[in-house]
Amino acid sequence: MALPPFHLAFPVDDLDAARHFYGSVLGCAEGRSSEEWIDFDFQGHQIVAHLAPDQTGDRTRNHVDGHGVPVPHFGLVLSPRHWAELADRLKAADTQFVIEPTTRFKGRPGEQSTMFLRDPAGNALEFKAFADPDQLFAK
Repeated sequence: MALPPFHLAFPVDDLDAARHFYGSVLGCAEGRSSEEWIDFDFQGHQIVAHLAPDQTGDRTRNHVDGHGVPVPHFGLVLSPRHWAELADRLKAADTQFVIEPTTRFKGRPGEQSTMFLRDPAGNALEFKAFADPDQLFAK
C-alpha cells in the first residue's frame, strides 16, 4: 500500500534562506509561494515554510542512544544509498551537524544510520536509513 503524503507547516525567519536550503541544499522542488510562505516537495510530501521569526528552533532535547536529540524535529527515512548520498551532499555544503552522520542502536533492533542538522532558521531535521526497512518499528 502506498503511503499518503503528509503535510507539515513549520516556521522560518527568512524565506530566501529557506528557499536556498530546502531548494538548493536538500534538492526539494518548489511549489506555490507568497511573500509569507513557500511550498516544497519533500520526497513527495508537502512541507511549507511559513514566515514566523519568533517561532523557530527546538524547545528541548531528549537522550537517544547517547545523543541529545533536538525536539521538535522532522525528516525522512531514506534508503541507505540515498541517505549516504545526502550525507555526502550535506558535508560538501559544509553543513554544521547537530549529530554527525552515525549508526544508532548498533547490533540491536532498529539499527539505523542517522544525522541531525538545522535549517537556517534553527529548525532541526533528521534523516535516517535502515539496512532492513522492516526494522522501522522494531522493538
